[in-house]
Amino acid sequence: MQTIESYTHTHIMHFQAHTFSCSSHLTKCHLNNAAPFKTLASAKKPLYGTGVIFRQTGSRRFPSVLKQMNHRGAINSSLEGQNPSTSAETMRNVVEHICLLKAKVDLSDENEKDMLDFLYTCQYQMRGILAISLGHVSDQNLEGYTHAVFMRFQKKEDLSKFYKNPFYLGVLKDHVTPYCHEFTYFDYESEVEDDILPIFRKGEEFNFGVEYILLIAFKESSLGEVADDALTSFAKFLMEFPSLIVQATNGSNFNPGSKDYTHAVVIRFRSSDAFDIFMGSSEYKDIWRSKFHPIIEKKLSISFSVDPVGNELM
Repeated sequence: MQTIESYTHTHIMHFQAHTFSCSSHLTKCHLNNAAPFKTLASAKKPLYGTGVIFRQTGSRRFPSVLKQMNHRGAINSSLEGQNPSTSAETMRNVVEHICLLKAKVDLSDENEKDMLDFLYTCQYQMRGILAISLGHVSDQNLEGYTHAVFMRFQKKEDLSKFYKNPFYLGVLKDHVTPYCHEFTYFDYESEVEDDILPIFRKGEEFNFGVEYILLIAFKESSLGEVADDALTSFAKFLMEFPSLIVQATNGSNFNPGSKDYTHAVVIRFRSSDAFDIFMGSSEYKDIWRSKFHPIIEKKLSISFSVDPVGNELM
């Protein structure tokens, strides 16, 4: 199995300079001029040649459209016809990090851009950050969070170093704390497909879309087998819609400083249309009502638009 570090030597990546422009509305994006999906049922059809991840095997390329689920509930792409018994060998452990911010009411557009730009730049100033997305929360939530940051790390040790990194601490002191009166962290372990694009969340599929963060507080009596069953059922359900969803992970929150929620789910939707179709569907509402509503104390859902950052795989 390749290490994360070896990917950067065997696959040379060129990333264009990033200029973040914050927007409070969701960006609409159709996939390579494909017709937009009208219902959740029509979105169950897999995408062939429409923004899907391609894996290279020898001189041929195969569309990765078959979705399989691992025991931690991650949605991942795999080669069509792959033996399910060997799918676990293609998975890689990752650590997901969520930071939610409450900005001051008088935050200006200029200061907001400054804050988000410096947070985004963290990935270029320190080792260990595999992927990052961030933005202005698109809809109001009961707890008043205004901005969200998602980061991916290779392992817990990298996350621990991140929290103590002088550059990051300087960003918080000079470019976040002056503009926000509160921020909260959540961390969990999950798995993704062991391939460069899904690990680093790079390529055409990740250039646009909507990041959806769902925090769940399960009842204490439901923690363990009951909660795991609900999350497993949800992961299986998400697998049915590769035309709407690029990637999803979930796991148990291990951050000792945030006890309000026990589990987190992060889903990258292909577009604002895909997000609206999924969230408004009766199928999604049914699985939430039957699997989650009886066993949770509360939930927090947050979404933000993902702007293109410009990247290529050379």
